[in-house]
Amino acid sequence: MLKERFRNTGKYTRLISRRDRIRIPAWLIIIFLFTVVIGAAYPELIPSEEERQMMAETMRNPAMTALFGPGYGLDDYHFGAMIAHQMLLITVLAVAVMNILLVARHTRGDEESGRMEILRSLPVGRLSNVGAITLVLWGANLLLSLVVGGGLYSLGLAGMDLEGSLLYGVVLGATGIFFAAVTALFAQLAESSRGTVGYSLAFLLLAYLVRAIGDVDSEAFSMVSPLGWVLRAEVYVNNYWWPVLLTLGAAVVVAALALYLNSLRDLGAGFIPSRPGRRVASRFLQGPLGLALRLQRTAIAAWAAGMLILGATYGSVMGDMEEYLDTLEIMQEMLPEVVEDISLMDQFIPMLLAVISMVCTIPVLLMILKIWGEETRNRMENLLARAVSRRCILGSYLLLAYFTSLLVQLFAVTGLWSAGAAVTEEPVSFKLIFDAGMIYLPAMWVMIGVAVLLMGFKPQAAGLTWLYLGYSFFVVYLGGILQLPDWMSSLTPYGHIPQLPVEDMNYPILALLTATALVLTVVGFLGYRERDIQG
Repeated sequence: MLKERFRNTGKYTRLISRRDRIRIPAWLIIIFLFTVVIGAAYPELIPSEEERQMMAETMRNPAMTALFGPGYGLDDYHFGAMIAHQMLLITVLAVAVMNILLVARHTRGDEESGRMEILRSLPVGRLSNVGAITLVLWGANLLLSLVVGGGLYSLGLAGMDLEGSLLYGVVLGATGIFFAAVTALFAQLAESSRGTVGYSLAFLLLAYLVRAIGDVDSEAFSMVSPLGWVLRAEVYVNNYWWPVLLTLGAAVVVAALALYLNSLRDLGAGFIPSRPGRRVASRFLQGPLGLALRLQRTAIAAWAAGMLILGATYGSVMGDMEEYLDTLEIMQEMLPEVVEDISLMDQFIPMLLAVISMVCTIPVLLMILKIWGEETRNRMENLLARAVSRRCILGSYLLLAYFTSLLVQLFAVTGLWSAGAAVTEEPVSFKLIFDAGMIYLPAMWVMIGVAVLLMGFKPQAAGLTWLYLGYSFFVVYLGGILQLPDWMSSLTPYGHIPQLPVEDMNYPILALLTATALVLTVVGFLGYRERDIQG
């Protein structure tokens, strides 16, 4: 009976591997390069033992503990301890997001698109889908563990032995496997792919917050979070393997529960029922803008709250940031330039807001790219069959994207200033933070324009917008550390934004970016009006 439920899981696994033959390697390469490239830059930026110990002292304060996790190996802060302490948690978050998106795509995503119903009509077991995606991601995370561990060991830096390098990679892989299982479980509970991703990301955010609070106040509380487990591996210092075993054990239990629930529920159903709507739609809901807002209101609210928390998280470390920046050459390398009459904290604000703004661009792109998702699920035809024009539909999603850009950026800026004002004796003025943050809106609008242009002429390539955003993050955030040429930064709209208060306001460049966004959007509108709707 059990064998029948997993019938043709091997063929299903090959199908998923075939469909993600580009997506999975791209994720692995990006994570690998992020880890190894930054790791290789440490010896040049912090060459002396004295500088490393000064950094270790700054890592003892609670704000840094909340951000990076509990410090270990601080008495002998060699390169291994430094890289593991400052980079492991960030990389773990990226791996978790990778697994969340991939599992949601092949579970609830396939159910919503109707692909699962077609596959179920073939001689495929009831549990083959969850079993196959589990096998694929076990393999992908295992490969990630090996390549990252091998890459770090090949750097040959002080303190980075073979066991520690392999443990670093295995921690990433084990965490990825755990969050793949968690997402598979939420795919059984939620009724949509949007709900699956939302619940999974909310769980990840909750795990991060519990870990941050626990690492500062109570280690026992931190151990409630799976992110708290993996940081107790103390990579490159004590090399504890029990957190890996604990994480994998929990992943097996959660995956087994997901398989059991999958065997009980009907296709397309979920164990958490959706709240029934009103019997009669309001006049606002009967229009394309109201429908678009209704579909994405939960996501907008969640992202706004998330950006508020993200801004507050960064703002909470501003109390000790001046001393932290003054002792670290690696952080000063990321600053645009050294200005004598401006404090290091004020010089760091533009870089901080550039990163926050690029994170805020994620929900903005999700709003506008929702149109392509509706097309691929054959829902757009239902709207266009009525007295609704393509111009109204695209315009509605465009207005929603613009509104989201303003909302999430405002929430992020408010969170950054509020938390910073609470922990600093002489807080930075709200006007300075507001101006330095909201000035990134034209760059976000250019990204919207790129997405609209691609959807107008080559909707299958709309995903390249994410690649462009990733490139922007790479050159803006790591350009100073890696000494990248200026022309690479000029290829992204974020590289043209005046970095207040270090630089003066540049209204012509902002006007040019806004005009560029407008041209891209208008051309995309024309293409969308003429092209065939994909079914």
